Amino acid sequence: MNTLKIAIQKSGRLNEDSLKILKDCGISIENGNDQLKATASNFPLEVLYLRNSDIPQYVSDGVADIAIVGDNLLIEKGNDLEIVERLGFSKCRVSVAVPKTFDYDGLKSLQGKKIATSYPNTVQRFFNGNGIDVEIHQISGSVEIAPNIGLSDAIVDIVSTGSTLFKNNLKEVEVILKSEAVLAVSPKIDPEKRELLQKLQFRIQSVLKARKSKYILMNVPNTKIQAVSSILPVLKSPTIMPLAEEGWSSLHSVINEDTFWEVIDRLKEAGAEGILVCPIEKMVL
Repeated sequence: MNTLKIAIQKSGRLNEDSLKILKDCGISIENGNDQLKATASNFPLEVLYLRNSDIPQYVSDGVADIAIVGDNLLIEKGNDLEIVERLGFSKCRVSVAVPKTFDYDGLKSLQGKKIATSYPNTVQRFFNGNGIDVEIHQISGSVEIAPNIGLSDAIVDIVSTGSTLFKNNLKEVEVILKSEAVLAVSPKIDPEKRELLQKLQFRIQSVLKARKSKYILMNVPNTKIQAVSSILPVLKSPTIMPLAEEGWSSLHSVINEDTFWEVIDRLKEAGAEGILVCPIEKMVL
């Protein structure tokens, strides 16, 4: 049987989030410390633990069939890899940051300045596109320390919460791009492995739909069932069950996480009472 090879980050937050979504998909992976690859026990999948910056090349060359990787890295490396799923986790942005004392007045303030970054191609394209000449210093590791030691006037780095910038007396002034984890596919994947990928995608989509939704139960007067039902947009129709109390029913449905509180307010106004909300593990439509 063919085995689908997936590359994920060897360590860090993206590693943890990648393993979690595979686990949520029902895939059991036994991996020990410092292991460079591991095989799933209940799905034809082999996990390759790689350095983050190496993943795009491994996928391009066909060493790995697929990968979970930040799309900011794909943009930086210039790999024209097919993205089949946006995964919605490990969200961040690639941003320009300057010292708090820097008198920043738009990109023109960086004309001729030194920029330290681990993303030289992304930075060069951005500033070229805006007609600004900068001197790029490519470094790896702790980019945020560069202005403090006199290596650069500003940095371009990944920003999540902004706490690291704050600790190093930096302020975020421009967002170059926003990024999240994606599922990328090798151009050399064969048809049999493509079928395995589709099965994996089906599981991933079910997990992602569940993460974005909440299961909701509520008590509603029978006279207001139609009004309440019209507010519940996710499923085709809510489940309606009569209560022991005459004239009342229990409605079960699903609502989107993004509009959760707005929908709850509307349901209460329409007559819903005793609203219970539960997480959903999987959602297959």
